[in-house]
Amino acid sequence: MAKRDYYEVLGVSKTAGDDEIKKAYRKLAMKYHPDRNPDNAEAEDKFKEASEAYEVLSDSEKRSMYDRAGHSAFEGGFGGGGGGFGGFSAEDIFSQFGDIFGGAFGGGGRQQQHQRRGSDLRYVMELTLEEAVKGIKKTITFTAPAPCDVCDGKGSKNPNDVETCRTCNGAGQVRMQQGFFSVQQTCSTCRGQGKIIKNPCHACHGSGVADRQQTLEVTIPAGVDNGDRVRLTGKGEAIRDGQSGDLYVEVVVREHEIFQRDGADLYMDVPVSIADAALGKELEIPTLDGRVSLKIPEGTQTGKMFRLRGKGVRPVRSSMQGDLLCRIVIETPVNLTSRQRELLKELQISFDGEDSTSSPKKKSFFDRLFD
Repeated sequence: MAKRDYYEVLGVSKTAGDDEIKKAYRKLAMKYHPDRNPDNAEAEDKFKEASEAYEVLSDSEKRSMYDRAGHSAFEGGFGGGGGGFGGFSAEDIFSQFGDIFGGAFGGGGRQQQHQRRGSDLRYVMELTLEEAVKGIKKTITFTAPAPCDVCDGKGSKNPNDVETCRTCNGAGQVRMQQGFFSVQQTCSTCRGQGKIIKNPCHACHGSGVADRQQTLEVTIPAGVDNGDRVRLTGKGEAIRDGQSGDLYVEVVVREHEIFQRDGADLYMDVPVSIADAALGKELEIPTLDGRVSLKIPEGTQTGKMFRLRGKGVRPVRSSMQGDLLCRIVIETPVNLTSRQRELLKELQISFDGEDSTSSPKKKSFFDRLFD
């Protein structure tokens, strides 16, 4: 049976943030957790399905891989682990579940300490079609939380002013027993920081971070398209005593006045005069890297599509070059001179002759209509 889309499983959109994904998973996990549904195989399957989806979508790197390649990105499992689904075991799922709910459901008795991590950030970069196809280096400027310059991200100038929280012993979490369940909560003394600052830094007020304008050079690979992202590891939100998040540069390609892109292929309309379409002509048309000749055969009709192989785009994740598809648009002449009108009327009369075969589609259409 084919796997359901992970976003569909959690009931969120593909643009959902980390908090929305966590909230959706929490709701499903509370509903289908085996402790609440003993001997219910269907509930257990749904719990595992939701946990598998959250395992991928809650990890920025795995989510990026999934967005690009879907389930095929993880064929063979995450690192080739043993039984279960996607390479992680039921014990891993219960442990993950405990991480979200503070250990409320136990999770096999394992308690994992995860390093605190800042949020990932998103920067939208607008590119021309030429820049997206050929690749480019661009400098971006943005404001984001960064380690405080005054206290070097420690929260206090004097290291002796930073003490380990005695309530939680530096864990940032405290465990409380409530009947059958063991509930893990954020420490109210240090607010989850694990440390107490007696003399906070005046610049960052003890947070260890401050908003700062940053400038980075970003290399955009050739062949990117709308929605593609470049990850800059550790350039996201900084937090005190934790790992910085990542910065994702998302590509938005501006509309081109001539070409439209569809994957690896480019499309364009080629305006042709009535005379050129009727008599045939060799035209010179533009491409993204120069010009090429396009031969229009005699009697070409509007809407006719010509394919120029290898004149499209080489996508960032493929070695195959796309094609350029040219759609013929026959242009009706306007602003005619009196002489041009006379000539067209003479031509019209000759076309309307009973024995004329110059407009076979028109003749057959009206023949069928009268019949």
